[in-house]
Amino acid sequence: MVSNNQSSLESHPRDFILLGISDRPWLELPLFVVLLVSYVLAMLGNISIILVSRLDSQLHSPMYIFLSNLSFLDLCYTTTTVPQMLVNMGSAKKTISYGGCTVQYAIFHWLGGTECVLLAAMALDRYVAICEPLRYAIIMHRPLCQQLVAVAWISGFGNSLVQVILTVQLPFCGRRVLDNFFCEVPAMIKLSCADTSVNDATLAGLVAFFVLVPLALILLSYGLIARAVLRIQSSGGRHKAFGTCSSHLLVVSLFYLSAIYMYLQPPSSYSQEQGKFISLFYSIITPTLNPFIYTLRNKDVKGALRRLLGRLGRLCGR
Repeated sequence: MVSNNQSSLESHPRDFILLGISDRPWLELPLFVVLLVSYVLAMLGNISIILVSRLDSQLHSPMYIFLSNLSFLDLCYTTTTVPQMLVNMGSAKKTISYGGCTVQYAIFHWLGGTECVLLAAMALDRYVAICEPLRYAIIMHRPLCQQLVAVAWISGFGNSLVQVILTVQLPFCGRRVLDNFFCEVPAMIKLSCADTSVNDATLAGLVAFFVLVPLALILLSYGLIARAVLRIQSSGGRHKAFGTCSSHLLVVSLFYLSAIYMYLQPPSSYSQEQGKFISLFYSIITPTLNPFIYTLRNKDVKGALRRLLGRLGRLCGR
């Protein structure tokens, strides 16, 4: 019995050490400040978009159903990883429990798969809005948008479930040090002392499906959009059409470039040092930038924010 318990403890340690940048302690304070400021901005920006999308009747359209879900995703992204990073950077003990680590990578990969599908749904929405403007309200009706959002969340959960089932079975033989800022499936696979060929193949297959298939649909949508826009005679009409897509294209570029670098490059060219900073980028920097990208480039959102702030000001003044 004692031998079995000892073997279990060695296979699954009670906690992991998240190395982060503890080998460069002089960087911890500046990074702590950057993460804290980014987290506050991400919370404020994404909560603002969710509120105006829900409270302003002028934003009760399909585009803002998707946008508010993207903001909720970004809120969950940052809350899943950043508080733990801040705690670890502010203390000498840089650990996370085995259960906490499992929950962290389960939620993180659920959100990642969901965002891939959601960004493809948003590209479809932009395609219908520009290429089928007269039928937009008929095609992109509210039930369809809700179904697309549900598909995104359910498929992301399926991705996470498969990853978790395979990853929790990996033995670690007493290894506890993760060279990362937070728990991710690739880092867990790398830490394992067993044959991980099944895990590697499954991860590669799921990533290829959730990254390449939605990305292909996005590129197809924007190819058709570009063809339709170039047929518009007036330069003002072309500028307006491209303006409605530029924010989404920028968000797609930030998300997919980091995801492709992190998950789809050959293992021989993968750098653990660069990888953990790329993971930091898409877990905090991208969710922080997204609400500001949409706000600064969208007159409807800026107008809704002004109206919301005006109402809050009048309520405070009473």
